Amino acid sequence: MPKWCKTIIAILLLPVCAGAVSALWMVLRASGEADTTWVPFVAGAACWVVIYILLPKPMWVYVFGHELTHALWTWLIGGRVKKFKASAKGGHVVVTKSNFAVALAPYFFPLYAVLIVLAFVAGHWMWNWEHYLVWFHLSLGAAYAFHVTLNWHILQHDQTDISSQGYLFSIVVIFLGNIAVLLVGIPMLASKVGVLAALGMWLKCTGETLHQLARLF
Repeated sequence: MPKWCKTIIAILLLPVCAGAVSALWMVLRASGEADTTWVPFVAGAACWVVIYILLPKPMWVYVFGHELTHALWTWLIGGRVKKFKASAKGGHVVVTKSNFAVALAPYFFPLYAVLIVLAFVAGHWMWNWEHYLVWFHLSLGAAYAFHVTLNWHILQHDQTDISSQGYLFSIVVIFLGNIAVLLVGIPMLASKVGVLAALGMWLKCTGETLHQLARLF
C-alpha cells in the first residue's frame, strides 16, 4: 500500500485515537482503588526508571526482545523466519511474510511483560502462587516500564520500521496498539472493569468524538 494511502488512513483514525484516550481515562478512574495492584506496579516501574537513568542500558536484552517480537508476529500471520540476529548494537530478522503489524509490533507489544504474565499464570496454575501476587505486580510494572523507556530511547534515532510505513501512520498505529494493550491489560490486572466493557467504552467514546466532529463541520 502506498504511503500516501497510509497517511489518509492515519488521519481518518485520529478520532479513534481521541476515543481511546477518553476510554483509557475512564478505565483508569474505575480501577484506581485497586491499591494492592497499583502500589507494587508503580513501585516496580519506578525501580526500573531509576535503573534506566543511573545504569548502562541493557540494549542486548531490548534488541533481542524487539527482533523476537518481529518473529512472533511473522509466525502469527503464517510467515517464516529465515534469519535472526540480535546484539547490543542492533539486529534484524529476515522473514518470508510481513505487514505493518509485523513491522511496528515491537513498539506496542510489551513482550517481556507478556512473558511475565504467562509465567505467573503457569506457576499459579501448578503451584498456587497467590501469595506472590505482589511480586508479580512489581515485576510487571518493571517490565512495562522497560518497554516504554527503551522504546522511547530507540525512537530518538531513525528506525527503518517507522520510515518504511510512513511516520504519521506509524505513530497512529503505535499509539493505538499501546492503548489497546492497556485497555485489555488493565481490566485483567485490576478486575474492576471487564475487558469487553473497556472496549465498549472505547467504541462509545469514539462515537462521541465523531458526533462532536460532525457538529463542528
